[in-house]
Amino acid sequence: MAAERPCVLIVEDEPAQREVLSYNLAAEGYDVAYAENGEDALLQVRESCPDLIVLDWMLPNVSGIEVCRQLKSRADTRPIPVIMLSARSEEVDRVRGLETGADDYVVKPYSVAELMARIRTQLRRTRPASVGQTLEFDDIVLDAETHRVTRAGKQVKLGPTEFRLLATFMEKPGRVFSRDQLLDRVWGRDIYVDTRTVDVHIGRLRKALSASGGSDPLRTVRGTGYALG
Repeated sequence: MAAERPCVLIVEDEPAQREVLSYNLAAEGYDVAYAENGEDALLQVRESCPDLIVLDWMLPNVSGIEVCRQLKSRADTRPIPVIMLSARSEEVDRVRGLETGADDYVVKPYSVAELMARIRTQLRRTRPASVGQTLEFDDIVLDAETHRVTRAGKQVKLGPTEFRLLATFMEKPGRVFSRDQLLDRVWGRDIYVDTRTVDVHIGRLRKALSASGGSDPLRTVRGTGYALG
């Protein structure tokens, strides 16, 4: 079930700060990745698409503000929540950070407990299944807490992998996921699985969702991947 855990990317050039954040995020049950500078952060986001980014303002070479501006200017990375960390406490700096696109702004030194609460708030908006919320799409209902799925009121029997696939799709209806993105989210970033395995499990999910005669809600985007709706 570890592959269901949201991944938080820490972009921080101070090792001690990274260590504290990594420890507390891991203790909360998140997968953690980190980058020491802005260029590395932009590269990692393109490659793995984290669920949330904790971004320090003061970074070598490319500033956190510029990283945020670039991420929020692209359609594929715009939805990723960005929490900006900064020692700049003036209102003008806070406004600048938020106007650049940051979803939240936390002033250093900060309370770790408060930062964790802010992270949970952002993930509740973008990864509701990861915090146990119920998801609905047309006549499909997924209860992330009880791991039950129904369609038109009838129970749908899914294996663990198919359940995680469906949760991924239902969190972002209409979004096209590549096979590599599905591998990262459903199987995990540290596990090697052939991309053809995705097709096999998509087939099983389709069969289960259509078992009671409903139409296939999944869409194949040739050369790209799959989407719900």
